[in-house]
Amino acid sequence: MDVKAIRGMSDILPGDVPKWRFVEETVRKVFGLYGFVELRTPVLERTELFLRGIGNETDVVEKQMYTFTDKSGSSLSLRPEATASVLRAVIEHGLLSEDPIRKIFSMGPMFRYERPQKGRYRQFHQINAERLGEGGPFSDAETLQMAYALASALGLKGLAMEVNSLGCETCREEFKKALQAYLSKQADRLCADCARRMATNPLRVLDCKVVSCKQAAEGAPVIEDYLCEECRDHYDQVLSYLKSFGVPYAKNPSLVRGLDYYTRTTFEITAKGLGSQNAIAGGGRYDNLVKVLGGPDAPGIGFAFGVERVILLLEERDAREEGCFVVAQGDERVKTAAVGLLSELRSAGIPAQAVPEKSFKAQMRRAGKSGYPFCAIIGQDELEKSLVTVKDLETSSQVQVPHTEAREKIRTLLKDRKGESR
Repeated sequence: MDVKAIRGMSDILPGDVPKWRFVEETVRKVFGLYGFVELRTPVLERTELFLRGIGNETDVVEKQMYTFTDKSGSSLSLRPEATASVLRAVIEHGLLSEDPIRKIFSMGPMFRYERPQKGRYRQFHQINAERLGEGGPFSDAETLQMAYALASALGLKGLAMEVNSLGCETCREEFKKALQAYLSKQADRLCADCARRMATNPLRVLDCKVVSCKQAAEGAPVIEDYLCEECRDHYDQVLSYLKSFGVPYAKNPSLVRGLDYYTRTTFEITAKGLGSQNAIAGGGRYDNLVKVLGGPDAPGIGFAFGVERVILLLEERDAREEGCFVVAQGDERVKTAAVGLLSELRSAGIPAQAVPEKSFKAQMRRAGKSGYPFCAIIGQDELEKSLVTVKDLETSSQVQVPHTEAREKIRTLLKDRKGESR
């Protein structure tokens, strides 16, 4: 039986894990500076949550969700994005009742049935940040700054941020009418999906990746010309705050997001190295979504990073682990002493491994494959003199220390090595 991973769903092998850990640790460090706390939700939700939250006429709902009926007859879906799930958890557990302002982030797998390609998979991972309870332009600008700060902290090159405003329901309605009037003259150039959606949600045409639809939309009206006074002031203040934060940006009047819940501020971050599909993060404001999902009338803004795309751009990370491999060369007394040192190291919080029943040569081979930078050797001579030989597996240099000092010596060497790798 030839069992392989499902198409579009990939294993993360040990050699790749250091990159993933670097991303996760950087996320927690950067987001912590802004007061965000982590929340984790199930990967499986009721389908209705995404129908209400994302919108019936989006590609995600129409074509990409993994949906099935369980044994009780309920329609369930693997989450295609995180915002709806996070807001469901916030509403269900009354988190906004405890504190009307919430800053939450999450990390984990999402699922969409689409054609797998570089950086885009059927099981993919996202970093999400959701900021709830604040509707002013400062919260928008600071959230965008945090997204840019994360991309910078990850060491990504050629970063660029594009910003737009989608207005509110009132001014967007006028824009939709103007857009529909324009697109109706371009109907023969639109794909089947856009031709159908043009009457109900013409903004989807602006987000379409089909070349003919992009060309048809080139001369379309821009929403900035239709913003009401309040939305224009909001947008101007967001841009002013971004300048104060020192965040480089460019206005893109054609930028819309692929989900229906966005209002006002929307943005996208791109990076060099991914070709034409170079977006690594995007998001925006969604002031009505919490209420739509049954919660209080609370404004919100959020964004998501595509982890796989970020991973593709990262330089190789140091795959060596912090720790020490303990090697025994001698009789049972030597093995007993080696096992004792093994326990001492672990009790001190130092990762350690050993295979004392194998030959010395086999043990050293295992030490070299362990990923640890050091090994501690106890032989007959070391046992008689109560010494431990600590060997650097990269340089082959070694030093002998009293057995009672071995633990602290190894701890110091690991600390020094960690400092050098920064």
